[in-house]
Amino acid sequence: MAKEIERKFLVASDGWKHHADKGIRLRQAYIVTMADRSVRVRIHGNKWARLTVKIGKSSLVRNEYEYDLPMDDARELLGQAVGLVIEKRRFRVPHKGFTWEVDVYEGALGGLVVAEVEMKRESDLPALPVWVGREITGDRRYSNQALATEGVLVAQP
Repeated sequence: MAKEIERKFLVASDGWKHHADKGIRLRQAYIVTMADRSVRVRIHGNKWARLTVKIGKSSLVRNEYEYDLPMDDARELLGQAVGLVIEKRRFRVPHKGFTWEVDVYEGALGGLVVAEVEMKRESDLPALPVWVGREITGDRRYSNQALATEGVLVAQP
């Protein structure tokens, strides 16, 4: 079992683009959602797919189980989504020893841009790039699960 330890921020400017990779298109959907757990399917650039189970109430640390999934199964599961199928482009941006992931949402969630940084320990203190804005780690309105199942789009400040 892996632990997911991450912080999440709104993106305040386009400064990240100068250091980002070319990005990958992601489509993801929730198959099961509960207050403290979820089962998600994600297709990475129409090349490979993964099923992810997340368990935990904390927004900073959760148990995470991931399994490769045949593409045909993943496409079928997308069609059985609870709520929206999330479409976004993910860019990886290195910054002072950490890799940030910037998600640029498309479709129904277009206009939302979020950055997250995964850490090895809860005590890690990644340097914040100048292009990040308000921290939203504990704000469940910005969780992909809430965005997909509640259809909530919170305007970026």
